[in-house]
Amino acid sequence: MKPIKTIAALEEIYGEANPRSLTKVVTQMTPLYREWIEACRFVVISTVGPEGTDGSPRGDDGSVVTIADNKTLLMPDWFGNNRVDTLRNVVRDERVSLMFMIPSSTNVVRVNGTGIVTDDAEVLKRFEKKGKLPRSVLAITITEMYFQCAKALMRSKLWSDEQSDQTVPTAGAFVKERDAMFDADGYDAGYPEYAKSRMW
Repeated sequence: MKPIKTIAALEEIYGEANPRSLTKVVTQMTPLYREWIEACRFVVISTVGPEGTDGSPRGDDGSVVTIADNKTLLMPDWFGNNRVDTLRNVVRDERVSLMFMIPSSTNVVRVNGTGIVTDDAEVLKRFEKKGKLPRSVLAITITEMYFQCAKALMRSKLWSDEQSDQTVPTAGAFVKERDAMFDADGYDAGYPEYAKSRMW
């Protein structure tokens, strides 16, 4: 497979960017982006570290991030598997990208910026739920923000009913593939309630 190795070669294939794809970029929160992000309960966060890149889904029962000001987003880190790949990366390399999605909307809002991880008590208290606090909060400074062209979600029919009955491997099946003795059916049967009990 022949790689494209220079920006010049790439630009020769694609030509110039659509001017609107550049002018739509903002460098801080605007009223409409604020409205959209406050309604969003799901985001994919991408980071980079010495071992490579990482992409991680994050979700909440309300807004997945809190808007601290027009340049700052706060994302609490709730109970997980303690791999903390995202947080490890941010501690060592501050670059962060976010992709916010809302079911049924073909818009995607993207944020690029920098982040820090904090366990400051005053910041943690902002996110208290049912008597529990996040173990840390990721504070993200916005460098640029823009909406993504809807073509990808429209082409994939991501939110359509066409995929609702599609059969795919379960979490238990993935583990059993690596451990033949693992009780995949038992794991999958109890996993939803287990996950709910550990959400905060």
